Order: sequence, then C-alpha cells, then structure tokens
Amino acid sequence: MKIAHRYPTLLVLVLFFLVGISSSLLHASYSYALEESEAALSTPEEANTTDNPTTPDEQTAIPAELSYSMEMAEVATPGEDFESDPWESFNEKMFWFNKEVLDRYILKPAATAWDFVLPDGVQRSIHNFFDNVKVVQRVVNNALQLKFGGAAKEVARFAINSTVGFAGFFDVAKDGFGIEESDNDMGITFGVWGMGPGPYLVLPFLPPFTVRDGIGYAIDTAMMPAYYFIPWYASIGAGATDIVNERSLNLDRFERVEESTIDLYSAVRNAYLQRRAAAIKR
Repeated sequence: MKIAHRYPTLLVLVLFFLVGISSSLLHASYSYALEESEAALSTPEEANTTDNPTTPDEQTAIPAELSYSMEMAEVATPGEDFESDPWESFNEKMFWFNKEVLDRYILKPAATAWDFVLPDGVQRSIHNFFDNVKVVQRVVNNALQLKFGGAAKEVARFAINSTVGFAGFFDVAKDGFGIEESDNDMGITFGVWGMGPGPYLVLPFLPPFTVRDGIGYAIDTAMMPAYYFIPWYASIGAGATDIVNERSLNLDRFERVEESTIDLYSAVRNAYLQRRAAAIKR
C-alpha cells in the first residue's frame, strides 16, 4: 500500500521533469533560427565572421527575396542541395508553432523581463559562464576530428576562464590571450566523418536540424558534466536561465530580422544548411 501511494507523487515528479526539459530544449527553435536567418541576410564578408558577432550598425541587411545561390555555391559540396526539404509541410507547421506560440507567449516575455532587470554586462557574464561549462563537448569533438590543437586550446580556455575569469564569468582567454572559442559539435564531427546530413527537420521545442545534426545534438547534450552531478531540477533551472539570457541578449537583433525577412522559414533553412556545410569543410 505504501508503494502504491508513491505512484502519484512519482508521476508528478516525472511530469515536472518532462515539462522542464521541454522548456530547456526550447533552445529555442525560434531563437536559434533567427540567428541563422540574420547570417543569411548579411553580406558574404560578414557571413564569414560568425565567430566575431557585430553590432546592429555594423551589419548590412539585404532583401530576403534575393537568391542565396552564390553564397551556397561557395560552401556546397557535390551532391548537396540547399533547397531540398522533403518534409517542408510538416517543418513549416512546427516552425510556426515554435515562433508564434513558444517564443511569442513564453520565451520573449520572459527575456524582456530579464533584460529589464539585468544590465547587459551581467547578461554577457552569464553567457560566458554557460559557454565555459560546455567545454567537454568542444574538446571531445575537436579530438574526434583529429584537431588536437583545437582541443588543446579549449582546455587552455577552460583553465584560464575558470580561474582568472572567475568561474568563466569573464572570457579572459579571448580578451587577454587571444584564444578564440571553437564552434564545434557532434553533428559537424559526423559530417567530417562522411555521414550525409539527411532531411532538414524542425520539431517543437528544438532548434532546426538535419537528421544527422539532431543525433549529434542528443549526444552533445549527454556530454554536459553538470547533468550528472547536480539535481535534475537544478539542471532544468540552469538550462532555462541560459535560454532566457540568450534570448534577452538578442531581443533587438531578432526583432530586426523579423521585420526585414519576407520568408523567414526559407531564409532560416537555407542559412542553416549553408553554415553547416561551411563548418564541415573548415
């Protein structure tokens, strides 16, 4: 009888866990998607400097209806088709849900309140902290791609920022030593190994993917050491804080992209596929 009485409590805990994970996985499709779209709307020279984000005044938007074919041709490999989207009907519905429901009614209001309370400098420090704790993902993927110099740089960045940078709240490795963070993940590793991308896919609560990158995303998520050492509710809280903070840092940026893009879904898809192909070739 005692065991039976525990089931309702256990069910509630599992439900809260699933809801929390869904919230944190909101990483957010729309938030990430708009970042990709802005890259597509920038000039080719700016698109090559994604590791060094520019301010709004430094970015030059071009009409969304212009063809992306020339930019894509520069990074495409034989057999790749940036317009291929066999699940487009499903993807567009999911993209609408992430944008018009999740972001509009949950993420953006939370980020707006967050931005009102916290100065930009504090938000940037929180961003640095969460980037610092994702070091395992970057080290492992650099090593799996035989980029041992990149792996060593990530270890050095972590050591410097975790000590001199006060637990990673300040990016001393970059600002003081010129050691840049590498943009690397398991999806890129699979691509370097020769795995094809598979169809483009948009799911609720998640960023846009190809099938290959979705599998890689799940593996990268499992490489977060904090998930194994802190309570699940703390993991959910940390994930939600990271997501809201990132959205808050980009409120004006995303608003500008929305206003300047006619077909946001297509712009996001093309920019995402373009950037992933370029990352694999590097």
